[in-house]
Amino acid sequence: MPTIGWFEILIIVTVAIIILGPRDFPLMLKKVGSWIGSIKRYVNNVQSEVSSITEDTIEKNLDENTTVNKKEDKDEQKSS
Repeated sequence: MPTIGWFEILIIVTVAIIILGPRDFPLMLKKVGSWIGSIKRYVNNVQSEVSSITEDTIEKNLDENTTVNKKEDKDEQKSS
């Protein structure tokens, strides 16, 4: 994955200021920042949902395994 250094960022900012103008550049930065913030919140929400689902699944599987083991122990004790 390519990395962006300070020089590349400087070129991008310079071109953006030339294209948008010095008045509209701060407004554009504000909009881009709000978009990035909303994307980060969305990704964090998705990650927490996935984490919650996996934790619930793991707990359910552990409970099922415990129940199966208890039934097997009872069956062994009855047959003895």
